[in-house]
Amino acid sequence: MRLAHRVGAAFVGLALLAGCTLAPSAADTVKATARGGPPDQLGPDKQSPNDPQPTREPAPAPSDASPALAKFYMQKPKWSDCGAGGFECATIQVPLDYAKPEGKSIELAVLRLRARKPSQRIGSLLVNPGGPGGSGVEYARYSPLILGQPVLDRYDIVGFDPRGVGQSTPVDCVSDEDLDKIIAADGTPDSPEEINELFDQTRAFGQGCQQKSGDLIAHVSTQDAARDMDVLRGLLGDEELYYLGKSYGTFLGATYAELFPKRTGRLVLDGALDPQLTGVQLGLEQAKGFEVALRAFLEDCVKRSDCPLGTSVDAAYAKLRSFLDELDQDPLPGSDDREVTQALATVGVVMPLYVKSYWPRLRAALKAGLDGSGERLLSMVDEYNSRGPNGYKDNSGEVIYAVNCLDRPDLTSVADAERELPSFEAAAPLFGPYILWGSLACANWPVKPTGTPHAIRATGAKPILVVGTTRDPATPYRWAQALASQLDSGVLLSRDGDGHTAYKEGNSCVDEAVEKYLLEGKPPEASLRCPPG
Repeated sequence: MRLAHRVGAAFVGLALLAGCTLAPSAADTVKATARGGPPDQLGPDKQSPNDPQPTREPAPAPSDASPALAKFYMQKPKWSDCGAGGFECATIQVPLDYAKPEGKSIELAVLRLRARKPSQRIGSLLVNPGGPGGSGVEYARYSPLILGQPVLDRYDIVGFDPRGVGQSTPVDCVSDEDLDKIIAADGTPDSPEEINELFDQTRAFGQGCQQKSGDLIAHVSTQDAARDMDVLRGLLGDEELYYLGKSYGTFLGATYAELFPKRTGRLVLDGALDPQLTGVQLGLEQAKGFEVALRAFLEDCVKRSDCPLGTSVDAAYAKLRSFLDELDQDPLPGSDDREVTQALATVGVVMPLYVKSYWPRLRAALKAGLDGSGERLLSMVDEYNSRGPNGYKDNSGEVIYAVNCLDRPDLTSVADAERELPSFEAAAPLFGPYILWGSLACANWPVKPTGTPHAIRATGAKPILVVGTTRDPATPYRWAQALASQLDSGVLLSRDGDGHTAYKEGNSCVDEAVEKYLLEGKPPEASLRCPPG
């Protein structure tokens, strides 16, 4: 789940999560990229995509599917090699509007890595890194980093770009230049003029989405994406869906289980979202989560000789807040003639809180910032927002709002934001106002929300594994507890630790429990709590 400041940072308020809710989780993509990119899959003991593979016919469509819908389940994707490592790519068609499957269709991009041991193959494991707006295609390219070897041996790993995202039929809203301005704009307006400027800015963004994306922005909800996953499940020949979703991907997986409980197989929902919460409630809880994560970082920082913030947590917090406040009026010089505003610096602080191993980078960036240079902070902002030297590498900063503003009601006016502001300031002095004002985009969205917050039961589904981390900044641990208790067959696996999500984050207890579930269908005891390390 990403932090989404207006259109930029991944904020789950559905803005982080997404400005209006949830993101590859920004952190998930950042982590994989930081490790050096997708490694080569093929070696002397590895299966080539050209080696014989079992032929699987499409699985049947839902029994109540109309002929117009059933035809989508009967497609025969044309797989082709796509890059080193044994990956195959295809494009499939899905209805733009599932209520009118005989109407327009859109494209979904899909990537697959075949099981290394086809004779022991269980099925296809769909993976989603979060967002909304994260590319499953790009995430799946990092399969050796995001999945254990036993899983790679026995599953075809499948990533897809959800509707509106990346290589699928994409949402488009504004130019890269305009997106730069939006992300850098004042995130804590404190005058009527600044508030009006923000309101006008978010309205222009929504209008741009409608003008450039047309009918698509009314049909990029999580429920639409979950229905797409069932079409993909059928085309892959699986009777049940096997799935690993992180961050916002947990909401996508839970929504699938709600819609298709009898077709729900082994689902791992890591870094869970609580579907009962409104956009405002999600934003408030996420703001608290980032404050907790920041305190954990500061407790570690003040013990180190290179900490630029002081020797006590309270003093360090005050110095950091003062530093960010000063940037509201006096931005730092960055790179490429870009200034580091308060909003950008806040994102630069948020990004390394997702991944504990990034804390040294945050210490160095803050030291440079206090010394007058914003380049290190800006570098982390660009990683977070998928921005390269020549512009944005994907459309995650745009689609995050398109999805979140459809999924649930959020702020409806400036008056709403002003009414909620005191509670956000009290609960999370540093991050609260920034996250709240970031949610204003949904007040100006040209399409009304189609979803409503509610508990997801998924009655009739097989056991679903929900994974939570105690000091997860983006998806607070309480959300994992809530989702596991809502699901009729939910089982909670807990990790005592820092950072966003748990599986393949260096904790062998978590990894073993998740992989046993994926390979054998046996979830851990509901009370299993994995210690740090």
